[in-house]
Amino acid sequence: MGQKLSFTASTADGAQAACDDLIRLYGNCDADEADVIVALGGDGFMLQTLHQFMDTGKLVYGMNRGSVGFLMNDYRLEGLEERIDAAVSNEFHPLRMTATHADGASTTALAINEVSLFRQSHQAAKLRVEIDGRVRLEELICDGVMVATPAGSTAYNLSAHGPILPLEAPLLALTPVSAFRPRSWRGALLPNKVTVDIHVLEAGKRPVNAVADYTEARTVTHVRIAQTANITARILSDPDRSWSDRILAEQFPS
Repeated sequence: MGQKLSFTASTADGAQAACDDLIRLYGNCDADEADVIVALGGDGFMLQTLHQFMDTGKLVYGMNRGSVGFLMNDYRLEGLEERIDAAVSNEFHPLRMTATHADGASTTALAINEVSLFRQSHQAAKLRVEIDGRVRLEELICDGVMVATPAGSTAYNLSAHGPILPLEAPLLALTPVSAFRPRSWRGALLPNKVTVDIHVLEAGKRPVNAVADYTEARTVTHVRIAQTANITARILSDPDRSWSDRILAEQFPS
């Protein structure tokens, strides 16, 4: 085992205690010098860690010290070095959200899971959806809409009744949240090379926020979403708990 490990943990007591135990066993390298970042916590903390070390070339190996832990491997003290050596590496190209605010300012953020737009008031959002510059929905009245990656398809996208996407699929899910008009529209599958433009209609009357993973842009008028080609997040999974297997398993009752 020649890889240098750096441990990081969420603020939860269980995660902090596990981090202390692992450091006593394996030592701890500075993150800048590490080959592998070992993240201890839940899925939210894993997303934060992936964002922090995105495009650095560092691999992130997560162990669950949170609740659901869909993105994490099982927690065990023993055999960590051997587990990391045997782990399967997955690379992800995040979505880039470019959001224009009502005052003309803009916010740019990356999303590993999804970019979402949500109504900000009691009134439903009114949106126009363009794909590669062509209007596909002239008017979508809804609580919100999202563009989800395969990695994020089992997260909020699934809760909104969007499709589960195999990790290897070159697709994105365009999924509405409580669509009112057109009432029958349940979303669309898009090639992952497209650019999605969502325009907020009647923005003053029906304000909308946009969120890329956990970065929020308030009171937006236009959001452009496209997958990056030159930015990469790298994650390690145990061979018997790969992301591909987890996503496949989500489609069948346990």
